[in-house]
Amino acid sequence: MSIEYVLVSEGEQDEPIELPTEEDGSLLLSTIAAQFAGASGLKYRSGGRLRGLRLVEERVPPPAEGWAAHRYFCAFPRAGAPPSPRPRCSDLIVLGLPWKTGEDAVREYFASFGELLMVQVKRDAKTGLSKGFGFIKFAEYEAQLRALGRRHMIDGRWCDVRIPNSKDGGAAAHRKVFVGRCTESITAEDLREYFGAFGQVTDVFVPKPFRAFSFVTFLDPEVAQSLCGQDHIIKGVSVNISTASPKREQGPRSQLLSWGLLESGAPRVYSWPPDAWPHSAHSAAPPDTKAYLKYE
Repeated sequence: MSIEYVLVSEGEQDEPIELPTEEDGSLLLSTIAAQFAGASGLKYRSGGRLRGLRLVEERVPPPAEGWAAHRYFCAFPRAGAPPSPRPRCSDLIVLGLPWKTGEDAVREYFASFGELLMVQVKRDAKTGLSKGFGFIKFAEYEAQLRALGRRHMIDGRWCDVRIPNSKDGGAAAHRKVFVGRCTESITAEDLREYFGAFGQVTDVFVPKPFRAFSFVTFLDPEVAQSLCGQDHIIKGVSVNISTASPKREQGPRSQLLSWGLLESGAPRVYSWPPDAWPHSAHSAAPPDTKAYLKYE
């Protein structure tokens, strides 16, 4: 099923905006809430009566007569209604810790985000030396979101905070989108500010040297997927959002990780670790320590 756009407004008399449906024709609640904070569903007027659309597993299916038959506006929780359960904090993994950094330094740094319930730096059982990563847990979910929403400089080194997941390879792919047709005038901060209006942004990567594309990673995979296939105007530039799907390549370069874009006609993007980057007589090795990207 092709993507359909649904006219939705905050109130019945407000100006509507178009929200994209999913492949099954439903509208994600996260897509609605990204535009109308606090919305818990949709309703519409038919024959002078208000009707509500049911919510099924965080998705709003269309009415029997189809989306185009009505214009919709948001439903919000009633005043005095019991509050929804607060999200629970997860154990977070801290990647890229300097070898010298211990629990005290990690606790001191992350205490600025909120109260910590647990701090642990993983060490080698024989040598006692740090393995370069650790775990933290916050008491408040808001503190967790603040920590996930940015990179961290700890003891002079950039570190990343993630939600550990045994299936993180697939989860990370669903949370990451490819932003094509970028210009050099669009910075990482521009992307973070723009896409932050749709949901929590955990990472923005703009390759250096400039290569006309970027990657944006969201905390919520549904937010990322809701943006795919759309064009967005950022600083007067029309950029296109596509889904990136990671997979291992077979061949002599066993370290090669490719990002094959699902959108038809979009470039294939390849990522090599720095020591595997192909050099030529006319190109120098990239100075950044991050994996570099090449597209064709």
